[in-house]
Amino acid sequence: MVMTTTTLHELLDTHIAAGSMPGAVALVARDERVEVVSAGTAGLAGSAPMRRDSLFRIASITKPIVAAAAMTLVEDGLIAPADPVAAWLPELASPLVVRTPESPVDDVVSAVRPITLLDLLTFRAGYGFPSDFSLPAVAPLFEKLKQGPPQPQTGLAPDAWMAELSRIPLLHQPGDGWLYNTCSDILGVLVARVADRPLPAYLAERIFEPLGMKDTGFWVEPAALDRFTSSYRAGAGGDGGEGESRGGGEGGGGAGPELVDAPDGQWSSPPAFPSGAGGLVSTVDDWYAFGRMLLTEGLNDAGDRVLAGESVRQMITDHLTPEQRAASGLFTEGQGWGFGGAVDVEIAAPWNVLGRYGWVGGTGTTAHVIPATGTVAVLLTQMEMGGPAAPEVMRDFWTYAAGF
Repeated sequence: MVMTTTTLHELLDTHIAAGSMPGAVALVARDERVEVVSAGTAGLAGSAPMRRDSLFRIASITKPIVAAAAMTLVEDGLIAPADPVAAWLPELASPLVVRTPESPVDDVVSAVRPITLLDLLTFRAGYGFPSDFSLPAVAPLFEKLKQGPPQPQTGLAPDAWMAELSRIPLLHQPGDGWLYNTCSDILGVLVARVADRPLPAYLAERIFEPLGMKDTGFWVEPAALDRFTSSYRAGAGGDGGEGESRGGGEGGGGAGPELVDAPDGQWSSPPAFPSGAGGLVSTVDDWYAFGRMLLTEGLNDAGDRVLAGESVRQMITDHLTPEQRAASGLFTEGQGWGFGGAVDVEIAAPWNVLGRYGWVGGTGTTAHVIPATGTVAVLLTQMEMGGPAAPEVMRDFWTYAAGF
């Protein structure tokens, strides 16, 4: 689809009419100019209209928030980026590494150095997804740790999760290669152990409450379930792209969307494993508050400091080598990686802006800040992505935000 629309409302309405999603909420803000659009419905089959405070499973745009929480621990002097994490995660005290990325999981060597906090923040600890999902050391991440789309009620508790992780070899030596996702889940466990508090409680104290993120958490309270959207994936024969039918209904067959999770489903009670990689529920305004904090280098709206300026600068700076960026191309084409999010390092597409920082969520979400222009851009949909490539509605939204 070639977009010829000029407004954010037209952009969303066009994609909804084409059948790519039931609804969406989008926000683009630059300085005092804020544009927010709620379009479509919160679900199928005559659901309530989408609203500005609708709640979404935000998936991987959780990652920058958990990285920020880790930096508060650095500022408190409880851990340093160069510190080996085994002091708090003894399960990772003696990691093994597959001899080559293609080696079977029992062909291993010892890690040449400890895993550090910086390795986790930059996704270079050796755990995670490469561009080739068929490698033997990747399979246990899905089978044992339930890596992939968030499933909060099916995961192990953090200690049991770490015990399973300790039996899985690294794909690369610590620091050598960028791998997606798993490091954020490890980081969530690390934050809880260093802080000596459950991850949900620590995030609430240090991030959500200071920023007024009143609707963000790892589950939805009963009183808010009426604002919680349903989650869908493309049905059999469909890929979630433009032109797919919206027929088929909730859980129905055909090419229409299939229900993945209802409001009273997996996020309606506290999870066994609060996923630092993708477990949060939030709203556009809550992520906007987080984005404003990044743009002011750590201040909330009242002028109180949530993060040090240097912490924010480290978060939104690319830390990868050119070789590491090239190897991660399936996920980060034209981008490097900061702490918990990608950083635009080249103009490879109309939406790229040098220094743009943020990420996408597999449940159909995306959030970025553009320091060069003072822009925050958040798009929340409830249609799962079919793979690492961003769907057309995201690409159109990014292009709109880049020119806002």
